[in-house]
Amino acid sequence: MLNDLRQEHSAFLIPHSALKLNTMISKKLAKAINDQINAEMWSAYLYLSMSQDIYAKGFHGIAHWYKVQFLEEQAHAAIMINYLHAQDEKVVLAPIAKVQTSWKSVLATFEDTLAHEKKVTAMINNLCDIADEDKDRAAANFLAWFIDEQVEEEENARDLVRQAKMIGDHIGGMIMLDKELGAREYHTPAPLK
Repeated sequence: MLNDLRQEHSAFLIPHSALKLNTMISKKLAKAINDQINAEMWSAYLYLSMSQDIYAKGFHGIAHWYKVQFLEEQAHAAIMINYLHAQDEKVVLAPIAKVQTSWKSVLATFEDTLAHEKKVTAMINNLCDIADEDKDRAAANFLAWFIDEQVEEEENARDLVRQAKMIGDHIGGMIMLDKELGAREYHTPAPLK
């Protein structure tokens, strides 16, 4: 009877050898995520540095906006740390490289923010490429949140650059932008809730 059932449902049975399921993260992907954790912490440090420079220029609202960015980048690192823990992989924290500490203007800071977010997007895309190579569906699903996050990060940075360019040297416009950005609130990302 069991043989009859097997024959009857053989179209639905996949040989174990054909599944090639990953039950663990590859060493290559684990290393790349560890590297990304370092990059996220470096990003946090960069945004904290931008916050301090802009605060010194008298734009406390924009400085606050960057403090929220600082918190978000730390949260991104925490999400990745949690994922490596869930995959029973060791988290290896590397030293954080030095960051720039001053910018010539608010616009220059916003432009560097956009350029940096584009680099981060490329790094996240690289993680996705490794997950695809590994046929690691769990990692691909995990990384989808970061893809969406990077779309938002780049859009926000582009908007800041556009606004600063429109304002130009009009201090009144910059004061209004400063007030607007000072109202930003930090929200714990969904993967940490």
